[in-house]
Amino acid sequence: MDVVLLLLRVMFGGGMLYAHGWPKLMRLLGDDPISFSDPFGVGPAASLGLAVFAEFLCSLLIIFGLFTRWAAIPLIITMVVAVFYVHVGDPFSKMEKGLMYLVPFICLLVAGGGWYSLDAQIRKV
Repeated sequence: MDVVLLLLRVMFGGGMLYAHGWPKLMRLLGDDPISFSDPFGVGPAASLGLAVFAEFLCSLLIIFGLFTRWAAIPLIITMVVAVFYVHVGDPFSKMEKGLMYLVPFICLLVAGGGWYSLDAQIRKV
């Protein structure tokens, strides 16, 4: 089970970081005007910042298994917003990617990072 949790963390955390978090971070730090969905009414720049926090920073934490359960929560919220707010009227093929990330992050919230995580190694000391 611990190897499965490691695979979940590295594959889905890495996929989120590489395909979503890094591009959004570059967009946030870029010079172009920010155009981003604003589901909570805090403004496009703040919404993009929250997405970067989840998809970049929390993904890094997930990969290393540090604060795994806590790091999964912003990622779950981000995927729920992506699926049920941003892509709610789109065909299933647009919602599918968000759902495919949502489920493993829920599993990591429930199960934690497993033995091969920094969480477990810190607890061991």
